[in-house]
Amino acid sequence: MKQKLESLLLHTVNALKSDGIIEHDFNPKITIERARDQQHGDFASNLAMMLAKPAKMNPRQLAEKIVALLPSDVNVTKVEIAGPGFINFFIDPNAQYQVITQIHEQGEKFGLSQVGAGKKVQVEFVSANPTGPLHVGHGRGAAYGSAVADLLTAVGFDVQREYYVNDAGRQMDILAASVWLRYLEECGEVLSFPSNGYQGDYVREIAANLRREVHNEYRHPISLVFEDIPADEPQGGDKDKHIDGLIQRAKTLLGDKQYRDVFQAGLNDILAGIRTDLSDFGVDYQQWFSERQLMDDGSIDKALERLRESGHLYEKEGATWFASSKLGDEKDRVVVRENGQSTYFASDIAYHMNKLDRGFEQIINIWGADHHGYIPRVKAAMLALGADPEKLTVLLVQFAILYRGDEQVQMSTRSGSFVTLRQLQHEIGLDPARFYYVMRKAEQHMDFDLKLATSKSNENPVFYVQYAHARVCSVLRQLSEKGFQRDIESGNSNLDKLQEPQELNLIKLLTQYPEVIQRAALQYEPHLVINYLRELAAEFHSYYNAHQFIVDDISVRNARLNLIVAVKQVLANGLKLLRINTPETM
Repeated sequence: MKQKLESLLLHTVNALKSDGIIEHDFNPKITIERARDQQHGDFASNLAMMLAKPAKMNPRQLAEKIVALLPSDVNVTKVEIAGPGFINFFIDPNAQYQVITQIHEQGEKFGLSQVGAGKKVQVEFVSANPTGPLHVGHGRGAAYGSAVADLLTAVGFDVQREYYVNDAGRQMDILAASVWLRYLEECGEVLSFPSNGYQGDYVREIAANLRREVHNEYRHPISLVFEDIPADEPQGGDKDKHIDGLIQRAKTLLGDKQYRDVFQAGLNDILAGIRTDLSDFGVDYQQWFSERQLMDDGSIDKALERLRESGHLYEKEGATWFASSKLGDEKDRVVVRENGQSTYFASDIAYHMNKLDRGFEQIINIWGADHHGYIPRVKAAMLALGADPEKLTVLLVQFAILYRGDEQVQMSTRSGSFVTLRQLQHEIGLDPARFYYVMRKAEQHMDFDLKLATSKSNENPVFYVQYAHARVCSVLRQLSEKGFQRDIESGNSNLDKLQEPQELNLIKLLTQYPEVIQRAALQYEPHLVINYLRELAAEFHSYYNAHQFIVDDISVRNARLNLIVAVKQVLANGLKLLRINTPETM
């Protein structure tokens, strides 16, 4: 009904253009909201107030013109003007029943739309450094990014999902040095492992595989490896200088080819695991974009040259700086260090230039909340590259905090103390994990209660929603067991017999589903779908507990069955959008 009212108002806007009241090239965004007070009707629009200024008219007088030009509709019983110019619509109560037949006709397509009109959008999410397995903190970004991308697809956008692989830079060198040192241990060397190296067992596994492949070929005496290396932190030294010295020693002793082999052994193993874990988690990408590609194909140099030509780079103290403070950033940023090496930010500038060159009309980056300060500099880079910074939307995700009972699980990729996303799936399953991860706004703090997530009780929201779907399936099985069949046509012709409060509440909720999907997509808020499904499930459980569905009155029985099957369909549609299963028995 909301879409129908939007269509009626669009017809009126065109009529106003024909009458010369507003300019032909003015295209206002027509908004329809559900009225909060039923005395003011079912829906309301502020169109008259939006058009008042361009029309140079009093909004209430303009509202009268709009109402006079509105085409008639059998489902609209009355239109009133309220306050400064709100247009209130009163809908025929019987019109609400149409949603049940609509759901039966459209099935899985109910709720989908073409609001996005094929607009090219890129959603880049997770993009964790391939220095260790994904942990439960990354899982929230994975579930959220996947849900945002799927919602945008559901409303008609052309979405590309992308993972940016940070396969260059210091962290990857630390991983390579860590793998090599563990490899030396596999060869029988005894050493004190650096405090700033990657400590996890996965590094030992990569090293063991490497030794099986190359045997002792990459072995060097540990005395030579650590000769003149700055002391580590536990020995009163500097842990960063210690690990950087070991990285350089590895490069020197191994040479380019062998060092690259060690580097690739770590990268390939971890990246393969990340791909598998995300796929198992219901997350798939159209593109895995390599940071090293930007270096190899000269993209970083091209991006910096573009900034230099536009006057946004300058030299200072042997380094090259981006004058981002003039474009909204808090200070200028180094893009090329004194040693001639480009910074991570330079790679990021080149990466976003690449995104723009690929023709995306909207770029959505989903980052951890700790990257908040990074947003202004990237927006500044977009502006310096000649692009509209509004093309970039950055969504921040708080890491989920995992609890086992009352004890918080500490997580650190560097120390190797964390619960992996794979372990989480094995422990609680895919459905609770994805449901809980998107249950709240992405920027809100989240505690992940493992015990609750696996409980089969009404307190567990994912169980509660799935159980509503399973209950409808149970009713349909009982119908068959009692020798009855559902007569869909009979049910549709008797929908006006659905007059119980729970029935009317369910019907009202069903009509809201397409609006919820559209709002959740355009606002990047999948938790709105979760909230809706929980409310729909709660209303269904209330209905289930208060009334019988398989009653003697055939017309009432079929009407009620059509209603609950429609509820089942919408529950399935919403859960499927979030890539959560809909069990038929529980």
